Amino acid sequence: MAAELLVNYHDLDLSRIAVSREEIDALIPQTGAMRQVDHLAWVDDGRSSCVGVRSVRDDEFWVPGHIPGRPIFPGVLMIEAAAQTSAVLYRLRTGNSRFIGFIRLDDVAFRGQVVPGDTFHIIVAEREVTLRRFVTVCQTVLNGKLIFEGAITGMPV
Repeated sequence: MAAELLVNYHDLDLSRIAVSREEIDALIPQTGAMRQVDHLAWVDDGRSSCVGVRSVRDDEFWVPGHIPGRPIFPGVLMIEAAAQTSAVLYRLRTGNSRFIGFIRLDDVAFRGQVVPGDTFHIIVAEREVTLRRFVTVCQTVLNGKLIFEGAITGMPV
């Protein structure tokens, strides 16, 4: 996958709240410790790309055990953050309210780390979308640096 960002990330006002936490509550079922996207800061007019925001706290369930004395945000949770943001975008785009199951990950690469106190951005751009299936390309960015990228395929089940 290309190392360039999927959207003009640096031109966006990332302090905005385009889709609130409460609106996300109505769009995806993950709650509590499993919620991995706080809100969306930007959604394009065609609802085909967005930027989510995730603030990492030092009191999260994984901090004591991953890695003791040097906590690093788990890669699997970064994938989950991208998957949840993808599901929100899919729901905004299609209005489909069925549960979203994820069936495939491709081209996943981790290029950096996230630690408690960091706030990272989740960029999602649709590659393909139908009522039965969707594919998104996802990236996470921390302080302007690409941290993670991959493609996620999901479907309503």
